[in-house]
Amino acid sequence: MKHPLWPAAWAGIVGVLAGLAVYRPAAAQEQNVRPQMGINLAGPADWNTELPLVDVFRFARKWISQQQGRPWGQGPPLELDEHGWVKRLAPGCWAETLLCTIEGGHYPSGRYTVFYRGQGRLEFGGAARLVSQRPGRIVIQVDSHRGAIFLRIRETDPNDYLRDIHVIMPGFENTWRQEPFHPEFLRRWRGMACLRFMDWMKTNNSEVRTWRQRPKLEDAVFTTRGIPLELMLRLCNRLEADPWFCMPHQADDDYVRRFAEMVRRRLDPGRKIYIEYSNEIWNSIFQQHRYAQQQARRLGIGPPQRPWEGGGMYYARRSVEIFRIWEQVFGGTDRLVRVLCWQAGNTWWMDNIVLSYQGAYRHADALGIAPYLGMNIRAEGRGLRADQVARWNVQRVLDYVEQKALPEAVQAIADSKRMAEKYRLQLVAYEGGQHLVGVAGGENNQQLTRLLHQANAHERMGHIYDRYFAAWQRHGGGLFCYYSSVTRWDKWGSWGALEYADQNPRSSPKLMAVLRWARRWRQPVMAP
Repeated sequence: MKHPLWPAAWAGIVGVLAGLAVYRPAAAQEQNVRPQMGINLAGPADWNTELPLVDVFRFARKWISQQQGRPWGQGPPLELDEHGWVKRLAPGCWAETLLCTIEGGHYPSGRYTVFYRGQGRLEFGGAARLVSQRPGRIVIQVDSHRGAIFLRIRETDPNDYLRDIHVIMPGFENTWRQEPFHPEFLRRWRGMACLRFMDWMKTNNSEVRTWRQRPKLEDAVFTTRGIPLELMLRLCNRLEADPWFCMPHQADDDYVRRFAEMVRRRLDPGRKIYIEYSNEIWNSIFQQHRYAQQQARRLGIGPPQRPWEGGGMYYARRSVEIFRIWEQVFGGTDRLVRVLCWQAGNTWWMDNIVLSYQGAYRHADALGIAPYLGMNIRAEGRGLRADQVARWNVQRVLDYVEQKALPEAVQAIADSKRMAEKYRLQLVAYEGGQHLVGVAGGENNQQLTRLLHQANAHERMGHIYDRYFAAWQRHGGGLFCYYSSVTRWDKWGSWGALEYADQNPRSSPKLMAVLRWARRWRQPVMAP
């Protein structure tokens, strides 16, 4: 016989359990989270114009095989060791790479010091000429107005092959081992609340699956697999910034666990850690989008006739699996900000797939969006057309941004905020800023590209940003990670807040607005 109070007692227990099921950590329950400015750092490449490291060889292009009598770059496959160093050369062959493929003299000229180990013969060309050499140390004179630096391995001893090559900027030959970061890079981003490492980790289309495949400090260059975690943690500790990590879409559980363990050991204990599974799984231009759909089919997730929905469900499921590993390593969630990201304003997906699938929202702290000021211009078809927009003047472009793109972005922020509140999550921006770019052939209209660059450099763009960031604050947004730090503008977009590391910050209305709002949000960023 049941106790007469059983139904009431059971109802109370159910209520308590239900409350526990939707319990959110205190930080996630706050609906009026203070906004903060973060930054997406530009990724490693020989054309990187941010120059974050004083060792420019770290951002060199992967080795190019050359052979006498063959077209450029068509030598036989090179035999490399596990870190990417050339172990031997076939007869008549040499290995070549390019450093600092930056036009206009926008990297330092002067005497660079080259350190190396092993036996062989190095040659330099392009912007560099030999000054002096002795075993293990070479000095080269670089004139950056002559373009890129060419470095060639002409000979190498297979028993003691050339390796550990470092090309150090002028003035840092005695300090580069203790301080790998350029002081101007540190000054530029000191005070940023968060550093998002999506591009540093080469997240998009990543081939990393296991911990053994991770980027390592011993790697020849960081342009193939990304920048090692050790350097990312060192940078965050140095700048007192929270890291935002994007776990590679194919990474196995062991990789995630070891990654989290290194973060726990090496990151200052006062720092929060933002965790995201890959980047823009919803975006069909990336391999991770196709991978998610493949995994969904393999696991029988989602309706077979709508594989894109299965991909979204797999994203939610794998995100939760990754979050749980981090929770186990850190013994809870106090230091974690677990982010589920989706396309800004696409509330049907957020509501019906990403947040609700298997109760994913219960294991997250934030909803991440990228509320760009969108102006995508196609070569043909409906909407904005490249041949028409190219005939506009700058003011008309900025009228469009202010009167069309800005209200749409603000509406996406508002809609996303309502969805975040429904699921008791913070609203954060994993990316954001202007998105003026030619697409689907529109990028090949040179007149259009010049016009969009002029609009990005116009003082009025800074005023539009003021309204944009004010709307983010008004609607209760939290962390906003601007995209991107320092990148050269081209036909693929004008993403950089600056184009070059040596550019005067005051010449960029975009950067001035980013810093202005960071200071308004009480962040100790630089005052140029």
